[in-house]
Amino acid sequence: MLGFISARQAGLDDPLRLRRAESTRRVLSLELNKDRDVERIHGSGINTLDIEPVEGRYMLSGGSDGVVILYDLENFSKKPCYTCKAVCSVGRSHPDVHRFSVETVQWYPHDTGMFTSSSFDKTLKIWDTNTLQPADIFNFEGTVYSHHMSPIATKHCLIAVGTKSPKVHLCDLKSGSCSHILQGHRQEVLAVSWSPRYEHVLATASADSRVKLWDVRRASGCLFTLDQHNGEKSKASSEAANTAHNGRVNGLCFTSDGLHLLTVGTDDRMRLWNSSTGQNTLVNYGKVCNTSRKGIKFAISRGCNPEFAFVPYESNIAVYTVYSGELITMLRGHYSTVDCCVFQSDFQELYSGSKDCTILAWVPALREPVPEEDNEKSLPLQSLNPAYEDAWSSSDDEG
Repeated sequence: MLGFISARQAGLDDPLRLRRAESTRRVLSLELNKDRDVERIHGSGINTLDIEPVEGRYMLSGGSDGVVILYDLENFSKKPCYTCKAVCSVGRSHPDVHRFSVETVQWYPHDTGMFTSSSFDKTLKIWDTNTLQPADIFNFEGTVYSHHMSPIATKHCLIAVGTKSPKVHLCDLKSGSCSHILQGHRQEVLAVSWSPRYEHVLATASADSRVKLWDVRRASGCLFTLDQHNGEKSKASSEAANTAHNGRVNGLCFTSDGLHLLTVGTDDRMRLWNSSTGQNTLVNYGKVCNTSRKGIKFAISRGCNPEFAFVPYESNIAVYTVYSGELITMLRGHYSTVDCCVFQSDFQELYSGSKDCTILAWVPALREPVPEEDNEKSLPLQSLNPAYEDAWSSSDDEG
């Protein structure tokens, strides 16, 4: 670390290199924080989490009980042990509460004054954070599995919505109507995600084993359908052509630069794709256990080298290196199936939600101070700077 700081001070290194190195070290040391609790309010499993990107301070959670809760992650007590308190909630007594399970929550990317939630009650609701009243409600024919707003869009205000219908709906916040429908999937759409690089590019994952990338400006819409065999399917294979997985595809996430797309499926596989060409990079992550009938919300780090993927794996969270596929560690702490996790990139913290009704905080381990005696013993004599050697002597020694 001192080497990084010296090189940065001397102008020999890019300042970002030090930041990436420290961010990576912190992610590699993630552990369950026993001093920080998240107030337990949900009466059933937690399906979705989202931290607002403006301050990185407020977190939303959505549960199987239809309740949406807003937490403040700031430590106001200034004590080592504290609880992240709920600021407000759309509880069972709220007149506009979702009637069934909330599957996705998301902050408006540019302002904490608005957030969105979608549910198995066939609705997508746009909420005013200050009044906690719905500013708009979109109704659909089938249950809503997933929705997403673009984090970078400046030319559109579209929310992509995946439902029990094979059609992908695009809801316009400006007009308050469903302005587009993207057709191409054959079964329900379980996950949707806008590219963080190109504001008009959308990825969708379906129970039909397919993942499609769309340009919403084009009349035809679909750019390409991802093929796990890269067009080289063997004749002996019984798998259908142009499938991303051999089961339901129920999770997808772009890397922070938007150049790659990570997908997970019920075939217990995770795959990394080049989002520009649609090529399967063939990174082998091994078995990634996934039995969920609905969407899985996983996360990818930002600002690390290498980048990491945090993937719910039964009652644990598996941490993989994105580009090499190495399983780094398993974060254990939940007592039941983990359905979602979200990464706070400013402080390299992870929050996870589970069917055990709890949200756990995973934080970097503190650096252990090295005792002075051990520190001196561990250094070879020639590496000690003469200026710091003990040159003191008594008059008896001199005599």
